[in-house]
Amino acid sequence: MPLVEVSHLVKHFTRDAGLFRAGTRVAAVNDVSFSIDEGETFGLVGESGSGKTTTGRCLLRLVEPSSGTVTFRGEDVLGFSNKRMREARRDMQIVFQDPYSSLNPRMRARDIVEEPLIIHKLGARAEREARVAELFGLVGLNPAHLDRYPHQFSGGQRQRIGLARALALNPSFMILDEPVSALDVSVQAQVVNLLMDLQAQLHLTYLFIAHDLRLVEHICSRTAVMFLGKIVEMGPTAALFAAPQHPYTRALLSAIPVADPDAPRQRVVLDPTSVNRDAGLREISAGHWAAV
Repeated sequence: MPLVEVSHLVKHFTRDAGLFRAGTRVAAVNDVSFSIDEGETFGLVGESGSGKTTTGRCLLRLVEPSSGTVTFRGEDVLGFSNKRMREARRDMQIVFQDPYSSLNPRMRARDIVEEPLIIHKLGARAEREARVAELFGLVGLNPAHLDRYPHQFSGGQRQRIGLARALALNPSFMILDEPVSALDVSVQAQVVNLLMDLQAQLHLTYLFIAHDLRLVEHICSRTAVMFLGKIVEMGPTAALFAAPQHPYTRALLSAIPVADPDAPRQRVVLDPTSVNRDAGLREISAGHWAAV
């Protein structure tokens, strides 16, 4: 049985009415379904505004979905009471995209990492302090720097602090919302390698949200492509990259930079008329689905 199952998820946002404009409903997530197996890294890709971050936040109910179901270990997450949801968040955590804005600049690193333990009333003070030092070491930071403030760390180190905070409660499922897109390329590789090491060490399951397709190809076993709030293609990452079926996926993959400047480029420009917005997903080959 999958660890996480998402079925017909919908999230509408209402755009406020203006002086000369009626209020309109925007479907940020429109009938999205997928499942994630235990221990898997599942990629969710698409350009900015495609709905991938909203989908991730709906899973944790940081944004309340309009309709659909989300199950975690067979339990209906959307039916949880506030108390049960708080308990569930010990098992389901998120690492945000921007390490500059996701950490409180007035809190020391020690307090940022300890905060989830205090909120969930875990351990006496000495136990919490030991756990914070352990977490700092786990993500490759020096526990001697625990009393520093966020501005005294580099971008990569700040993202590691965010990761330590997310790991504090021993989660089994983590949503990584573009966790390296705000970092230098040289630092990105370090953080990605750390994520992979932690997954193996702590038996974590990842939903990896990204627009960097090279990264997704490298670390995700299965990938779903989002376009205008819908999943238009989904399947094993190798199959999806080798034989993309949807016009949007082809256009997206053709935009990946090539290391060799002399290599011939075949950039595919998406023709909006080639996309059937009403097409449902159908199986092209084993486990490979596309809305064509």
